[in-house]
Amino acid sequence: MFLFALIPTQVFPQEPVSSPPILAASSYALYDYTSGQFLLEQNGNARIPPAHLTKLMTAYVAFGAIKQGKLSLAQRLIPSAYATRTLADEPRMFLNAGKAVTVDDLLHGLIVQSANDAARVLAETLANHEMALADIMNAEAQRLGLKDTHFVNATGAPEAQHYSSAHDLALLAAAIVRDFPELYRLYAQREFQYGGINQFNRNRLLWLDPFVDGLAASNNEAEEFDQVASARRDDHRLISVVIGAATDKLRSSESQRLLNYGFQDFETIRLYSRDQAVSAKHIWKGTSNQLDIGFSADRYLTIPKGQRNALKATLETRQPLLAPIDRGQQIGTLHLSLDGKPYLDLPVVALDDIPLANVFSRGIDNIRLLFQ
Repeated sequence: MFLFALIPTQVFPQEPVSSPPILAASSYALYDYTSGQFLLEQNGNARIPPAHLTKLMTAYVAFGAIKQGKLSLAQRLIPSAYATRTLADEPRMFLNAGKAVTVDDLLHGLIVQSANDAARVLAETLANHEMALADIMNAEAQRLGLKDTHFVNATGAPEAQHYSSAHDLALLAAAIVRDFPELYRLYAQREFQYGGINQFNRNRLLWLDPFVDGLAASNNEAEEFDQVASARRDDHRLISVVIGAATDKLRSSESQRLLNYGFQDFETIRLYSRDQAVSAKHIWKGTSNQLDIGFSADRYLTIPKGQRNALKATLETRQPLLAPIDRGQQIGTLHLSLDGKPYLDLPVVALDDIPLANVFSRGIDNIRLLFQ
């Protein structure tokens, strides 16, 4: 292992670090999309009924079908009587059984109006039945690493085994932004009219904060109010999740506090560029005796503002390094500390392929290794 300074050429003035906000909510999370870090969590892994926030995954599955060519925005679907049945107090876009509707309109209804009937029509189209779509939703949740999430339906109707968490909802929102940027724009739409009925987005931050461009707001049977919001300032995006606020107004104000805290109290820096070597390590039994290690994509880091001088890193690699090595293979870990305290661990990977050397060269290295 060795120690090195991340920013050795410039000294930055220290700024006081403010205390994180304590929100009037049962659980919450603040996620930095740019660096992939959680900046703040309170009961982030607590399982909660996601209610209408379920439709984030319903939309994610539908977006995937469009990307794969299984569905198109112009495609016209015929809603069934089951999908358009009226349930008490549920949000709807007022679809009519047997009357064709485009996928584009259904997605607008699903996202802008949080329409249950739109969710059921999409579920029937994608998986023949809403419960069958839940199986696909759960497979996607597992693939995305959502460890405290399980779906039973596509609408968010309360069920004992239908749950998620603030942490997982932040990761799901990030996946929507990352995987479907061309469709994410739908989450910024403030209102949508269908069948002569105009309805407004429940995400009030779309009116209150010019930087907010998504995602969804919800409330459950216990009259608890939830919100997943995303805001972008320049190239920096944050995602906030607030669960269990007492009122609609409080849901919005606490989400705003969380986003403001992230933008005002943290900064995101590019730690290393793609394929930039963090270090070069000796490798044995390979066609080359040196291996560059680093990151296969630009690596960003988010830290409290004014704390760059307090940031240090230790690179730990397994030794000895033996060929063959594949590009992208994890070689070690970059341990980051801030003001002397552990802050973040990042995996570092091989930046090159190193095949095995010939028998003669490997034999020489075998002898040298005996004296290491």
